[in-house]
Amino acid sequence: MNGEAVVLEHTETKSISLIIYKIIKRLFDIICSLVGLVFIIPIAIIIKICYMCTGDFSSIFYTQKRVGKNGKAFRLFKFRSMVKNADKKLEVYLNENKEAKKEWDKYQKLSNDPRITKVGRIIRKLSIDEVPQFINVLKGDMSMIGPRPLIIGELDAHNGDHSIYEAVKPGITGWWACNGRSDVEEYDERLKLEYYYIQHRGIKMDIKCIFKTITSVLSSKGAK
Repeated sequence: MNGEAVVLEHTETKSISLIIYKIIKRLFDIICSLVGLVFIIPIAIIIKICYMCTGDFSSIFYTQKRVGKNGKAFRLFKFRSMVKNADKKLEVYLNENKEAKKEWDKYQKLSNDPRITKVGRIIRKLSIDEVPQFINVLKGDMSMIGPRPLIIGELDAHNGDHSIYEAVKPGITGWWACNGRSDVEEYDERLKLEYYYIQHRGIKMDIKCIFKTITSVLSSKGAK
């Protein structure tokens, strides 16, 4: 068998493996999202009661435009962990606090975010604010495992690579999320972790990510 034939066979095998992987992953996404949707109603009731006890009667759900595969925008669903009109409050806060503005520009997060509610801190700690994203997974906007869904313009602000980051669907959990999440301070390091997953994705990688995520959630590692 000559060199060209070997390369062609290898390419075909890799292509078939990728197709099988995509089919298995989508089936896994559908099954997990259907199971996850069962828990949305009871969790939503508990969160609603907790908010009402604090005098907050606003919607417990939060939606925001995020960037998905191939740069396509979609609406991300989450349980609200912040005050109402959080985006506007952030804009005002950053305009009034230069140090906070520097921190936000560098990390896309704040160590002491004034927008987060008392209930929000708890549901973030337990990582249940992400539960409504099972809707996004079922719709096909997201996958169970993939890079974090970014807000519009976030990748450009940090000189990220669109051709890598947007080559796959974003995920509820991912390589960055299960490797420390908020403990990974530098944004460049976060991107490197996401790129690593995308470039090495496969069944074994996904299984490893699932187990690391379970461990991280149980230990509340990196959750803020």
